Amino acid sequence: MSIVSPSRERHKQDAPAPYGVPDPAVERAFAAGIGVSFNNPKLLRLALTHRSVLHDWLLQDQGEIDAIMQSNERLEFLGDAILGAITAERLYHTDPVADEGTLTRHRVALVRAETLVKWAREMHLDDALYLGIGEQVTSSKRDRMLAGAFEAVVGAIYLDQGRDAATRFVNGYLDRDMEGILATEATANPKGLLQEVVQERGLDQPAYRTVAESGPDHAREFTVEALVDGKPLGSGTGRSKREAQQAAAREALRTIASMDEANDPEG
Repeated sequence: MSIVSPSRERHKQDAPAPYGVPDPAVERAFAAGIGVSFNNPKLLRLALTHRSVLHDWLLQDQGEIDAIMQSNERLEFLGDAILGAITAERLYHTDPVADEGTLTRHRVALVRAETLVKWAREMHLDDALYLGIGEQVTSSKRDRMLAGAFEAVVGAIYLDQGRDAATRFVNGYLDRDMEGILATEATANPKGLLQEVVQERGLDQPAYRTVAESGPDHAREFTVEALVDGKPLGSGTGRSKREAQQAAAREALRTIASMDEANDPEG
């Protein structure tokens, strides 16, 4: 159910504001929905402030908009780090025999944009965001605005309530979804996972090179190599180039995991 405040309804009926206006009622309803009572409500307001609305707010009479005149991007930066640390700690204790490469892949899978957007929609974050004129949340599963806002909310909870509260909040989602996400991690989209793993390590994005084609036109088979930083890390075959690329990415992920294990001084 969408969170819509009486004041927003009045805007719709009387003098519509083409941008989000700070609304304590919306913020309280949102905070209650996620089970957090903020000591400093303006931290939550900041987490909900998309940069597109700042220009509109700044055009108002001084003092009319009761908000920190910053976007949620700094909170997003902090929340991203906190979310990654909480997830890493959870994985570290959950799977005590997993190597670094496996833990990294699992962490990337758990906090990828699609997952954060799903959680953001569940908490009706799309209804609570303050957006500027012409800005709107898209239907994309990877909507960067929603994913970033979720991270900003984590950052706000951390600053307002402390590490334990942020951990409880994140673990509420991990308790429910972690097992299912990890069960499908390797098979769902190995190309996407490889891209996120190499990005996490600061490497160039993967490239795919078709090295062989065989078979008649109605039953072609393709062989593709997956290259990272120009080096082939995996190869795969398939009845289409996409299928071969997915197979090559899956083997590249195994190669990276093996390299991590070999480089582990305690391995």
